[in-house]
Amino acid sequence: MSEAKSEAKTRKEQLFMQTKHAAMRIDDAQQAESDAFAKDYMQFLNTSKTEREAARNAAALLEEAGFRLFTPGMALHAGDKVYVNNRGKAIIAAVIGTAPIEEGVRLCAAHIDSPRLDLKQNPLYEDHELALFKTHYYGGIKKYQWTTIPLSLHGVVVLAGGTKVEVQIGEDAGDPIFCVTDLLPHLAPQQMKRPAGELIRGEELNLLVGSMPFNKDEESEQVKLHILHILHEKYGINEADFLSAELEAVPAFPVRELGFDRSMIAGYGHDDRVCAYPALRAILDCQSPTHTAVTILTDKEETGSDGNTGLCSSYLAYFLEDLADAFGAKGRHVMHHSQCLSADVNAAFDPTFPDVMELKNCAYLNHGVCVTKYTGARGKSGTSDASAEFVGTIRKLLDDQNVVWQTGELGKVDAGGGGTVAAYIANLDIDTIDVGVPVLSMHAPMEVVAKLDVYMTYRAFCAFIAS
Repeated sequence: MSEAKSEAKTRKEQLFMQTKHAAMRIDDAQQAESDAFAKDYMQFLNTSKTEREAARNAAALLEEAGFRLFTPGMALHAGDKVYVNNRGKAIIAAVIGTAPIEEGVRLCAAHIDSPRLDLKQNPLYEDHELALFKTHYYGGIKKYQWTTIPLSLHGVVVLAGGTKVEVQIGEDAGDPIFCVTDLLPHLAPQQMKRPAGELIRGEELNLLVGSMPFNKDEESEQVKLHILHILHEKYGINEADFLSAELEAVPAFPVRELGFDRSMIAGYGHDDRVCAYPALRAILDCQSPTHTAVTILTDKEETGSDGNTGLCSSYLAYFLEDLADAFGAKGRHVMHHSQCLSADVNAAFDPTFPDVMELKNCAYLNHGVCVTKYTGARGKSGTSDASAEFVGTIRKLLDDQNVVWQTGELGKVDAGGGGTVAAYIANLDIDTIDVGVPVLSMHAPMEVVAKLDVYMTYRAFCAFIAS
């Protein structure tokens, strides 16, 4: 005979917030779905190491699923699937709902750019018979983490005649790789006295790219010449063509499962493609939404969202206005009644570095998708701070759909902080809240996420755009 629960235990179950490992809250079928989803995500991440590649791959998947390019003024009906490709760096996709557009849209917004090393406009030089590229780091990084790791080169070069050339070197098994060198510890006593932020300085993030001369002629800068010769033979590039190039150095290693139990995924670019891919999959799998469903995969978040492919520009607002025009509605009325999940990652608790976290208000691996009411720094600077009413709406939705979720801030109040695109969307008069995957080692060349959290993020997006 089972022992009766005490009154206190019964009341605790009724009144205390329940937090459990996601594996304790799902069945075997969902576990299998989680593993399958992780496999698809890993494949996407391996082929989407830049915002251009992510946008290109997203567009291909949308086309395959029957989405067609949207043009202002085109007739739209419930069930139609359309998308916009903004300059090859940002994507907006929509599935038209059955409800009047005046009732607003359900928007999921993630970014597809990640921290990296960009080549400067005049990058190539020779120094003591070594050829190197000068770089300018993109986004917030710990610069020392980018030394002595294998790097590949991705991007585009627009030649003098206007031809655009795609470049990708370092990913295939037979490709060469590149790296940023560092001092050996035997000769680094002075370097080690530098503050951690200057252990490697920005101007020391030089990419080693060659060491052999072009030929045996008595000419200066023979190694630089040899590199330009190789690039010209393969891509038609002259030195001046770097002026009109976007070339990014990113980690060359593939995404891998992590842990004896294979429960985690280690790789470059989780921030924020680990939210972008579930948001993309959610719109791909969306068939007959009530409200029009919209997914936006945007650029430039890591540098403040400025520029015409970032969410400080007006391209999202213009799209929503054009969508409203198709149904004879006003864009501002549509935006006022819209809701948005700002799909961005949060910091996961790391037991090796517990001091920066407040344990009752931080995210944990394997506790599900993280709902973050506000981001920002210290006094909530740079956040939209979702209303209690909207938090209540999302909380009820996730609970009703049995989505495993948690809540968390980005560290202790005065420990630092960070922002997302939420504020820029909220500034359009749209109810917005941050929802995403907890990440270990965020902004490092190799970040870590839990498979179950990725899957629950996908399920959260599916539930939201179907609401």
